[in-house]
Amino acid sequence: MGGVIVLVLVLLAVAVFVVVRRRNKQVAADRAVRELEPVKKLAFEDVTALGVELQDLDLDLAGRQLDEGANADYQRALDAYEAAKTSADRIERPEQVQDVTKILDDGRYAIACVHARVAGEPIPQRRPACFFDPRHGLSVEDVTYAPVGGADRKVPACALDAERVRAGAEPDARQVMVGTQRVPYWQGGPAYRPYAAGYFGGFGPMDWIFMGFAFNMMGDGLGDLAAGVGDGMGDLAGGIGDGIGDVAGGIGDVFDGFDF
Repeated sequence: MGGVIVLVLVLLAVAVFVVVRRRNKQVAADRAVRELEPVKKLAFEDVTALGVELQDLDLDLAGRQLDEGANADYQRALDAYEAAKTSADRIERPEQVQDVTKILDDGRYAIACVHARVAGEPIPQRRPACFFDPRHGLSVEDVTYAPVGGADRKVPACALDAERVRAGAEPDARQVMVGTQRVPYWQGGPAYRPYAAGYFGGFGPMDWIFMGFAFNMMGDGLGDLAAGVGDGMGDLAGGIGDGIGDVAGGIGDVFDGFDF
């Protein structure tokens, strides 16, 4: 009889494990979908912004004869736009956004090269995009900035945002929705890290920027973690309850044939 009880307990444990694991996988999948949509939307907005820049470039170049270098850079910008659209259409996971933003960054640099060549100026130094909103284009200098809840750090900025920061005003930061609030994208949570990595990951000496992201996201991340733990505990409890309920009927069936 003792062997039967042990067997039933093992079956109960296995059943609960399977139910809880299945439930947790579903919770993780649902969370991934929720995180993907706003980041994917951000990537598509950036693709559209590059398309607008190319339209403006077409207007600027109307009637001009491009030399070989300017023509090559112009074609590179067009190719980047098409590649970014294709890459954005294939996004299925947040980390794939990095591929899109890297292509966009290359395209914007190509546009900057076209403008320089047409104006008879030297090719611009390859600098990271503006930290506050990569759609602002190449940064022109690094400025000291302290985000809410964070420490001072040097970040690349476009000319207008650099001027705002020096004047003590808020920069024109890219905003995203987190719940019912609009916050700068670097406070949007870990799902936005690939978005930033595509723009800034190619600049090795700038590891500080990602330490900054991690620091700022940790504040929000603790809230997300607490909520996730709460959700997970609730799901776990529900899963265990379901598992025990499902197996309880089986236990009753097992003992139907015995007299106690």
